[in-house]
Amino acid sequence: MATTPPDVQKRETTPHTDPSLGAETAPNEAPVAPPTVKLDRADPEFLAGAHAVYSGLRAQGPVVHVSFGTNFAERARAAASPERQAQGGSGNDWLFVTRYDEAVEALLDERIASDFRTGMTPEQRERAAAAMPEEFRPIIYSLIMLDPPDHTRLRKLVQPNFTARAMDALKPRIQRLVDELLDKAERAAAERGETAPERRMEFVETFAYPLPVQVISDLLGIPVEDQPQVHAWAERFLQADPQQYMSNQEARAGMMAFTRYLEGLFERKRREPTEDMISQMVHAQEDGDRLDPQELLSMVFILFLAGHITTVNLLGNGVVALLRHPEQHARFLADPAGMAKGMVEETLRYWGPVDFLGSPRTVKEDVELGCVHVPKGSKLTVGLASANRDPRRFENPEAYDITRPDAHRHIAFGKGIHVCIGAPLARLEAQIAFETLFRRFPKLRLAVSADSLRLGVGAAMRGFKNIPVLF
Repeated sequence: MATTPPDVQKRETTPHTDPSLGAETAPNEAPVAPPTVKLDRADPEFLAGAHAVYSGLRAQGPVVHVSFGTNFAERARAAASPERQAQGGSGNDWLFVTRYDEAVEALLDERIASDFRTGMTPEQRERAAAAMPEEFRPIIYSLIMLDPPDHTRLRKLVQPNFTARAMDALKPRIQRLVDELLDKAERAAAERGETAPERRMEFVETFAYPLPVQVISDLLGIPVEDQPQVHAWAERFLQADPQQYMSNQEARAGMMAFTRYLEGLFERKRREPTEDMISQMVHAQEDGDRLDPQELLSMVFILFLAGHITTVNLLGNGVVALLRHPEQHARFLADPAGMAKGMVEETLRYWGPVDFLGSPRTVKEDVELGCVHVPKGSKLTVGLASANRDPRRFENPEAYDITRPDAHRHIAFGKGIHVCIGAPLARLEAQIAFETLFRRFPKLRLAVSADSLRLGVGAAMRGFKNIPVLF
């Protein structure tokens, strides 16, 4: 649906001061966004104009009541509490944290739970599980939706795979894959009779998608001969319209096939372990703990799906952002190796892959965020993209500046215990990719106008569906 920017309400949600006492009164309640505003990550039309919406919401206050699009966690929550729905309760009106300082505070606050089942009775949990599509359960019950102590235990078992030492060991492999993909693009152009700088390439299909998929597949230990089929299953799911997913039988069947395949692969790795993450997770122990079958399946699902689609969009968003800003493009070409890190961080701040947390968190007890009262039981989500353009934190935030000294302070990967576990890998892939791409192809440019590029709907993330370029 089309979403219009909210009418800016000038009243800030700051506490009132009683001049006779010199003390602050009780915190304010969160204001309500205009009814024309609906935040829906699955709607490319919304994403195209989202930053104007976020700007208006920031002006209303640090925390605002907003209507959201639906997702599987909310459908399960609704099924768990049908009596609330019958009483007219809205499952899609949540609190939205709009500003940087309050967003960081919310992400770090242990009183705000990630598990959507928080506060449910055992009976409600059973109803929620029954309402969840079977093929979606590994994602819903994955690391990103768990709280301590389960979250702590599971993360500890896989964290060693993403240390600085582990990333250093991956650099040669990633560089080789980048060069192979660019070599392949050159060969394909030559076979079509094209010559530089008029060679054509569809950047997402040729480079941005296959690179991170290949990297995470190798890291997990998916055999080379199985990768084309696994990638096909994943692509059907990731390209599916989230609003139409339940009726997309091809995508659903692909996810079920992927699940069955992984269960068989886990058994193979138990019998014949190799040097990869799945083998390590199958046999991992921490203080006597092991991953049970559901935990193992959930971990691999989230590492494979979230672990590559965010990088696909980071690569595409970075290339488009750089090519739309000639001054920044010239700076980068003057020193690709020196500017690659800054380009990655500024792209994550300016056009991060995830605009806001898609499944709301649950407030376990009354809290205050930016002098706004957030009552126990509230559903709350954090506007990562809105926070990353908060002028209270970033100077001239609407500008794309790869030399921005504090770009790395963005929260595109979250913050606290739920910070993206694969963030070091995404950063490494993007730095190597951007440096190599523009070093080898300094004449690379968009083959169409930037305004004609369209955002995709897959996985409800910010990313361009197609990016035709000339090189």
